Amino acid sequence: MKIYKPTTPSRRGMTGIDFSQFTKKGPEKSLLKYVRRHVGRGSSGRITVRHKGGGVKKLYRVIEFSQTKIDSPAKVIALEYDPNRTAFIALLEYKNKEKQYVIAPQDLKVGQEVIFSESAPLTAGNRIKLKNIPVGIAVYNIELEPGKGGKIVRSAGSSAQILAHDGNYVNLKMPSTEIRKFLGECFASIGAVSNPENRFYRIGKAGKSRLKGRRPHVRGSAMNPVDHPHGGGEGRQPIGLKHPKTPWGKPALGVKTRNRKKWSNKLIISRRKK
Repeated sequence: MKIYKPTTPSRRGMTGIDFSQFTKKGPEKSLLKYVRRHVGRGSSGRITVRHKGGGVKKLYRVIEFSQTKIDSPAKVIALEYDPNRTAFIALLEYKNKEKQYVIAPQDLKVGQEVIFSESAPLTAGNRIKLKNIPVGIAVYNIELEPGKGGKIVRSAGSSAQILAHDGNYVNLKMPSTEIRKFLGECFASIGAVSNPENRFYRIGKAGKSRLKGRRPHVRGSAMNPVDHPHGGGEGRQPIGLKHPKTPWGKPALGVKTRNRKKWSNKLIISRRKK
């Protein structure tokens, strides 16, 4: 984490990423892809998600979330910054000179070897089936269905913990404290996701937020009653409601949104702590 000197009011307390820790090279051109930005608009062209727009142009890095190269060791040749995610990424090179980007775990070093296998050494970056991972080990980039690639626990600093093996299933404690069952045939990567200091990141000024494609967010209590349920009143007023609401009158905080009939509810052993 880089801490800036308070040369201006906005720089006071601002923090940033220390780019000196990355390999001094450009991104791998064969793994870059242009993805058209929709800036909050749906298929009709109308804004469906507010406060999005602008931002610096960036190319997408094609990340390998699955395990296309089983039992084939790869060497880490670079650690890089990815503008599309909070985690750092690692560039792997296989013996046939093929290259892949993967999410980098904590403590991964350039020159280290990693392998995707059903059973492999329990070192950071290796990808193994859940049924072969001992209790207490931290994992990330976990598959929900075998062969579909990692879908969850991919953000900076996050990890899940193996709690128990129960027949064909493995019980994991998620970063949210939810305890959930996964099939033992699902793959997961050993370790915790890189960049744990991301939680201390301070934008510092509005301009930096605009560069990320975030437009200003106006408080509902600063609006008129016609524009928001929180609006109206003379001077500064509280929202005047028992519970916060969205601009469309739906409950905003503390309301369960998960479908009660969702098939995967039976896999949740314990819901997250509020």
